[in-house]
Amino acid sequence: MSKKTVLHFDALAPVQSPKLTVFTFVANAADVARIARIERAGRDDGGILQGFQRPQIAGHIREIRDYLEKPNSILPNAIVIAFMGGARLKRATDAGDRRRELIVDISDGPPGWIVDGQQRFTALSELRGRNFEVLVSGFLCETEEELQKQFILVNNTRPLPKALVYELLPKVGDLPPRMSNRSQAALVTEALNYRKGSSLKGLIKQQTNPKGSIRDTVLQRVIMNSLSDGALRLYAGEDQMLLQHGVTMMSEFYHAVQHVFADDWIGKTPKTSRLVHGTGIIALGYVMDFLNGTTGAVSRDEFARGLQLLKGKTAWSDGEWQFGNERRRWNGLQNVPADVRQLTLYLVQVLKRGLAKSSKAA
Repeated sequence: MSKKTVLHFDALAPVQSPKLTVFTFVANAADVARIARIERAGRDDGGILQGFQRPQIAGHIREIRDYLEKPNSILPNAIVIAFMGGARLKRATDAGDRRRELIVDISDGPPGWIVDGQQRFTALSELRGRNFEVLVSGFLCETEEELQKQFILVNNTRPLPKALVYELLPKVGDLPPRMSNRSQAALVTEALNYRKGSSLKGLIKQQTNPKGSIRDTVLQRVIMNSLSDGALRLYAGEDQMLLQHGVTMMSEFYHAVQHVFADDWIGKTPKTSRLVHGTGIIALGYVMDFLNGTTGAVSRDEFARGLQLLKGKTAWSDGEWQFGNERRRWNGLQNVPADVRQLTLYLVQVLKRGLAKSSKAA
């Protein structure tokens, strides 16, 4: 007969549901591992669904771990654990006292299930040399059906709109690389949308500017592409230089676009012109990078001279695109990688031929 092993935690039990007992306490990763387990969704040999957790996301776990290794990191989000047995709360003497003693029997292994926070828990488990305590929220239920119901309800909260998160990024420092890259793009987008004199002032659709016509996430994609290997790459990681020179150059480029293709821009929406649609905006971002790299263009007049080579060879708001042997209606292009790539290649090839012809004539 194995010796009974129990763990004790000081807990608080708020008054919520008469059917489910809810409580919260503090524990470190080692404690959580001893009282709860992660059970991933799968099927047994008979095809019966077992477990409920999604697969681990390695990149997300790595980002959390890298953040938690920093001395000033915090983790206010609680890990949620459910118990169908093996745990009980010992009530205080005073009936009105919310303090409880949580007693967990781990003689036969962890009796609980992690309902929410598996990625956070895994990241915590990988920390070395740091005793990081977290908040744990728990509840006692009687059936597996109730446990699965609570899992669905806990994990079905509506996330923040990505557009709002992206708008907030420039105000926050010390972010994971994935977010830092987006943060720089959001910083430029904000400047282009609100800076006096910007050719895109008020035209970018954001959570704080819903009347704009050009989606902020589309323009951020242009900026991230350029920061990676384009006209803005010299300013990557240099926010002040990016705001001073990068924003000005992009404003100059789109001023040229508006002038050269005025009929396809003024008063148009993504539904009536592919010039202000995600497909056209992203493809033109590559055109900006190409003209800057090939001709050294940085001003509106320099960009306009290059863009003039595309006049008469586009179908932004009517007609058809002629992609080699393939013909596409003007509104047949969609904001998908294949269409963006096809349009980009077409525009750049037209520019190359035009520049070569101009050079030969000169």
